[in-house]
Amino acid sequence: MAPAYLPPYIAAADGSDFLFNFMAIFTLGVILLIGVLYLTLHAMPERMAHESNHSQLQVVGILALLALFTHNNLFWVVAILVAAFRMPDFMTPLNSIASSLAVATRGGRVDAQFTHNPEPPDDEASASIDAPKRDGEV
Repeated sequence: MAPAYLPPYIAAADGSDFLFNFMAIFTLGVILLIGVLYLTLHAMPERMAHESNHSQLQVVGILALLALFTHNNLFWVVAILVAAFRMPDFMTPLNSIASSLAVATRGGRVDAQFTHNPEPPDDEASASIDAPKRDGEV
């Protein structure tokens, strides 16, 4: 028989241990919480890239996985940087310049997205455009 003045965290005579059971459940909960936070932190670059519809989503995802499996934080930092900043679009201005030059020289292939009038000009209209202008003609 246990005396009545013993604290409740001491194991009872029937073998039940409240403190041990509480600490076991608490420890498992903390381990699961730390695991969820760790995996959420590693998925943050990929979520950033996915929300902004980033063009390099696959690169960011691969870097985040490499950081997760190798425990090399440099991969994670690079993934954050790639997800945070967009690379400038150089192709749209270059395509616009190329199509403008093709229209100006009336040669080459012109993409349909840059062409306002996809039909070729008439022979008479092109002859009058190419002909030199005289004084007083408009």
